[in-house]
Amino acid sequence: MSTPFFTPDPETAAASRIADFARLQGMDPEDYATLHQWSVTDLEGFWGAVWEYFDINADTPYEQVLAEERMPGARWFPGATLNYAHHALRNLADDDVAIIALDETGAGYEVTGARLRALVASVAATLRDLGVGKGDRVVGYLPNTPHAIVTFLAAASLGAVWSVCGQDYAPKAAADRFAQLEPTVLIAADGYLFNGTTHDRREAVLELARALPTLKATLLVDHMGLPWPSQAYPSLVVPWEDASTRTEELACSPVPFDHPLWIVFSSGTTGLPKGIVHGHGGVLLEHLKTLGLHSDLRPGDRLLWYTTTHWMMWNLVVSTLLTGATTCTYDGSPAPFAKLDRLWDLAARHRVTVFGTSPQYLLGMAKFGIDPSAHDLSSIRVVGCTGSALPASAYPWVREHVGEHVLLASISGGTDIVSGFAGSAPNTPVWAGELSAPHLGVALAAYDAEGFPVIDRVGELVVTRPLPSMPLYFWNDPEGSRYRDAYFSAYPGVWRHGDWITVTGHGSVIIHGRSDSTLNRNGVRLGSADIHDVVERLPEIAEALVIGAEEPDGGYWMPLFVVPAAGVTLDDLLREKIRDAVRTGASPRHVPDEILEVPGIPHTRTGKKLEVPIKRLLQGAPVEQVVNPATVDSPDLIDHYVRLGAERRKSRSAS
Repeated sequence: MSTPFFTPDPETAAASRIADFARLQGMDPEDYATLHQWSVTDLEGFWGAVWEYFDINADTPYEQVLAEERMPGARWFPGATLNYAHHALRNLADDDVAIIALDETGAGYEVTGARLRALVASVAATLRDLGVGKGDRVVGYLPNTPHAIVTFLAAASLGAVWSVCGQDYAPKAAADRFAQLEPTVLIAADGYLFNGTTHDRREAVLELARALPTLKATLLVDHMGLPWPSQAYPSLVVPWEDASTRTEELACSPVPFDHPLWIVFSSGTTGLPKGIVHGHGGVLLEHLKTLGLHSDLRPGDRLLWYTTTHWMMWNLVVSTLLTGATTCTYDGSPAPFAKLDRLWDLAARHRVTVFGTSPQYLLGMAKFGIDPSAHDLSSIRVVGCTGSALPASAYPWVREHVGEHVLLASISGGTDIVSGFAGSAPNTPVWAGELSAPHLGVALAAYDAEGFPVIDRVGELVVTRPLPSMPLYFWNDPEGSRYRDAYFSAYPGVWRHGDWITVTGHGSVIIHGRSDSTLNRNGVRLGSADIHDVVERLPEIAEALVIGAEEPDGGYWMPLFVVPAAGVTLDDLLREKIRDAVRTGASPRHVPDEILEVPGIPHTRTGKKLEVPIKRLLQGAPVEQVVNPATVDSPDLIDHYVRLGAERRKSRSAS
């Protein structure tokens, strides 16, 4: 067994909520493996204990924990009625700071528990007066500010169903999501801030409203102070000031455990994005487990996690309130030109205890020579990281520049379960480049091609027993066929997520990348993330994308696309340096066939590289069958890869 990079301080681990939870179950608080084994073999015992530990306040009690275990179709806590919004607001004292609103200028303001409850009550009453009731859809076109949290909680308190996306989405891309839902009310801001620029979205809001014919009203939020023009909206217009300043009593309507809470969307790189529906109770229990036990959040803590409203991390960030801790919203660039270390500065000033980010952010900080320790980061005890695999090279940098005491918690999960499959906990060691363990309650395994679990070998990430936060269903999928095809077509009755992983002999999990973008040269498989890791460590390379494309004649083309760092030229010397890095740091069998300079790497709007769409474009698939440009962060880059593919095919046919 390799030596852990980080071992938790025994006193800190013993004082954690997960240790307390283990002791209450009669288990050794230092033995995470045994606790996890119990959590996946006795689902009723474990999830019932989570219910009791976090004192779930049900209006009517549940009949049993798990009535049916099949996947899909598990029935959790039948008979129970409750409300997510009630639990999000119940642990906040009037004077507690519930939300700290921040932006890239460094400005900020606080929302107390009393103020948050008053805002939610006022907006809920406004929605009710507009005809919103249980099951109706309320949608937000909003940046990451308290307005989004308030309107979500107001909708949830009524039993309405929430969905949101950021304003960097074009109106058509937002409408592709929201029009499917036939929403009753739209809440939209006048604009947002990014990299020193105020982005005016007033015309975009009008265009979006016109694309949603079911709207009864649009609530207009004055976030950037831009005056709303008097134009003909297709429905009633309500100023935020009017909606949020009423004096009302907050009343949260009890709903069944599996009543829809929100709809989150797949990346939507092809066709219309899939609407994934999660329930009040499943999200409540899953997020209390993840944030309360794995992140050890409790009253007095403060969480700052950089996210946009259309990424599932926003949903998890809102759930910070369930634990009684303070959540921070942030509007702007994670590294604005004016101050690249703005997030670290804010974390220090506001005494953040859990700081969340992405691998690209940490690697970028290292490349730019940013030293977070220039700020007082002594309050940070956890640095969470998700979005893609965190390479081993980042771990020493965090230790040196953030703090030796900090638990670097790399997490892998998905919009699909709006949580994590694997990560860390206060009582787990950390191995560099690895996720410490599967999360509690997650019966995770790596399956080989025959459907057998393997250890210390690459396999498909599967979950063999149900989770409360698995989707209730996909929107507009009445027979459930798209849902079953998405997760259960490869191994009937077993969730296949679509990632290549290794479950190690010491219980950790290594993420290798999406299984549908795996490099398979001469039968030898390698995750694309393993190539990206070693190449992007080179100071000369800003970003890289490797593709393994099967060709009609049976050949296999594996190009590596690179974006050089500023001022760097991709010449033969640099190409050879890259090949050596791949050969020695990843695999001698996966040295790229070509290394090509590109103007940029396209991503989904949640930051994932478009590996499979780019592969299919290079193979000659029509753009309209492969990717919706409206869902891409830099759609102008798509044409570049289309041309590369066409030139490649023309060259091969000529030869």
